[in-house]
Amino acid sequence: MTGGAAPFKIPESVLVVIHTPAWEVLLIRRAGDDDHWQSVTGSKDWPEEPFEATARREVMEETGIDTRAPGCLLTDWALENVYDIWPQWRHRYAPGVVRNRERLFGLRVPAGTPVRLNPREHLRWRWLPWREAADACFSPSNAEACLLLPRFSPRAGGEAAGPL
Repeated sequence: MTGGAAPFKIPESVLVVIHTPAWEVLLIRRAGDDDHWQSVTGSKDWPEEPFEATARREVMEETGIDTRAPGCLLTDWALENVYDIWPQWRHRYAPGVVRNRERLFGLRVPAGTPVRLNPREHLRWRWLPWREAADACFSPSNAEACLLLPRFSPRAGGEAAGPL
């Protein structure tokens, strides 16, 4: 695009499940939608931006959490979702772009980690047990990511995940 208009979004993004060692999951509510609870998500700023860099940047922008702070551990789950971009958001992408590739990450943080939302994007936050977080997510792929938490992040003390 030219003339100072915002560039099109890149159809490659991250989803970061932020959680405590006890599997309490942070969900944030999007501005303008009362029931749109989700994990941190966001697109690459440029095509060559590594997914890990995108994840770190988006977590900081949306929650104020530094992924490199003591007690934090960012993990690339090496899983990707490919999905149709919702029609109401396709105008953000180049003409003809209808699918997005989303890389999944987990971020373990200490219990009590402060959250500072970007009010232009999100209005509320809450911590929920992982299964309740999955139930609260508006997006089926985000719910599935919450349910994958036991596979990718052992509980504090190395407890077995138990039945999913």
